[in-house]
Amino acid sequence: MIAQLSGTLVSKQPNSIIVDVGGVGYEVTIPLSTFYVLGELRSDLTLKIHTHVREDALQLFGFKTVREKELFQKLISVSGIGPKLAIGMLSMSVSELVPAITSNDLGRLTMIPGVGRKTAERVVIELRDKVASLSRVEQDEAPAIAREQEISGIDVRDDTVLALIQLGYAKPVAERAVLAALQEEGERGIEAVLKRALKRLSR
Repeated sequence: MIAQLSGTLVSKQPNSIIVDVGGVGYEVTIPLSTFYVLGELRSDLTLKIHTHVREDALQLFGFKTVREKELFQKLISVSGIGPKLAIGMLSMSVSELVPAITSNDLGRLTMIPGVGRKTAERVVIELRDKVASLSRVEQDEAPAIAREQEISGIDVRDDTVLALIQLGYAKPVAERAVLAALQEEGERGIEAVLKRALKRLSR
């Protein structure tokens, strides 16, 4: 099983990247919490990998920190939560998601697309005690939500809407959230706009 990849970032989108390792490009699905801290294209990176094997596919899920990978693995251990939904739940950072679980904040959890009340209740019951140790801050998680892409406003808008749709939000809802986020003061890169849009959607 692949447990870690180190290579060159050759493509990135909010939910997936391609890493060149010795001339072989690996497609890796990532959560937004990892996307926020990626470097520029052609930069070197190392990801912790969870290899998910199905009868018809082998999928790689990548995480910048051990905490993200551990929480992902705990989430998919819950009945009814597959890798896709677990990645979507990590659109919240670990430092936001863990307190929501440990404090039985069902309202916060059900704001995540695809998470209904019964699923949220199962997560709380099964993981409340198991995730408490993940509340500490990892040293390599701290830097960096501040890397912004220098691309046009139209590209930022369209790419951010697409990212929200891929996370499970309806297109009209995604478009309204992105428009509102773009009207706020702040950085104009996709990472910053996406973060502001998600904050609006979680209210």
